[in-house]
Amino acid sequence: MGKKFIYAVIATVIFIGGIIGYQYYQKIFGKSITKDTELFIYSSDSLIDVKEKITDFSTNTNTFLLVAAKKNLSKPKPGRYILKEGMSNNELVNLLRSGNQTPVKLSFNNQDTLEKLAGRIAEQLEADSITLLTAFKDINFLSKNNLTEKSVLQIFVPNSYQFYWTVSAENFRDKIFVEYNRFWNKSRLQKAKSLELTKEEVITLASIVQKETAKNIERPIVAGLYLNRLKKGWPLQADPTIIYSVKELKGQDYVVKRVLTADLEINSPYNTYKFKGLPPTLISMPDISSIDGVLNAEKHDYFYMCASVEKLGYHAFAKTLSQHNRNAAKYHQWMNKQSINR
Repeated sequence: MGKKFIYAVIATVIFIGGIIGYQYYQKIFGKSITKDTELFIYSSDSLIDVKEKITDFSTNTNTFLLVAAKKNLSKPKPGRYILKEGMSNNELVNLLRSGNQTPVKLSFNNQDTLEKLAGRIAEQLEADSITLLTAFKDINFLSKNNLTEKSVLQIFVPNSYQFYWTVSAENFRDKIFVEYNRFWNKSRLQKAKSLELTKEEVITLASIVQKETAKNIERPIVAGLYLNRLKKGWPLQADPTIIYSVKELKGQDYVVKRVLTADLEINSPYNTYKFKGLPPTLISMPDISSIDGVLNAEKHDYFYMCASVEKLGYHAFAKTLSQHNRNAAKYHQWMNKQSINR
């Protein structure tokens, strides 16, 4: 009787211990994360912040703190982490200890100003727009690479890039500059040389082409037209450079739907009606199709172009001034009918 009682007590203790042990094991190694998700940890985040962030997709948030304490994790490493459904708190803590974050696929396109670009990048990285803008305008970086606050926009070639979410503003800028130099491979540099243009001049012309037409198929034609004017020593007379000049005077948010005769008198080096040749720098961020449109410009005899009223979104090209004037008259009549005065 006594032995049976002792055995029963021992069995009960073992059973209860097994339950407690299993529960403890489950807290540490059992499934905790309920769905695949992203977890962004800022440099300023504490473990309490992490606990709050995982509340919506974790079944054991309190145990997360317990496991972190057991593993001597006092401060999570910042980053973008991909969490998988079924991940345990032990795996989560190990991940935050290692700092083994997953890169973000960052992209940007056709930002007209550094300020807009910084804002776009800040949406995708931990760094804020002010920090990014400061890095872009850093005088040491600019002078070292023969750039200015206006020309530095040219190093940002619209594309998709991989970065760690926590990359510093300076490292982001420096890597972009490496990618910019890689973009200008031997083939592109040779094409620029054959046009008797520097890569900076190609980008400047591409920025005008970018603003002139949204149609990729037209970009080599437009580029060829401007190259014809440059070779003849004619002013480019590109309306996008006038719009750029107007916005410099009135602010970037000022809307210009129609270039007025008075605008052509603006005293700006970017006014290609007043001054021959290319403007001092790019006027916007051209994408790759515009850059390659210049490098692979179509050879033709066009010297004039005007927005087409027969095929909206496209242009009517002309070889002679009289032909262009007819096209322009049609366009101005159409603009007047639409009551587009500015």
